[in-house]
Amino acid sequence: MIAIRKRHDWFFARIAGQVSEQRLARNLSQKELAELCDTTQSAIARLESGGRPPKIDTLLRIADALDCELDVTLRPRTRTKGAKRANPR
Repeated sequence: MIAIRKRHDWFFARIAGQVSEQRLARNLSQKELAELCDTTQSAIARLESGGRPPKIDTLLRIADALDCELDVTLRPRTRTKGAKRANPR
């Protein structure tokens, strides 16, 4: 599990940065955001500092509180049998 987390730290760091950026753009404290999405100030602080990857339901509540869309896309890394390349070169 630790190896997987380290491999995906960039993803969680990006989310943490976006949450912090959107919170500050709305002049919200961590405590105010926490109250809006039914969590604790320490949970928001951990998320923003990259301390713990957030659960998807927590991210959905945070996105809603910040009036943002949460966009997660799954794309195949390799071609599946019979699939055409999306970007032929």
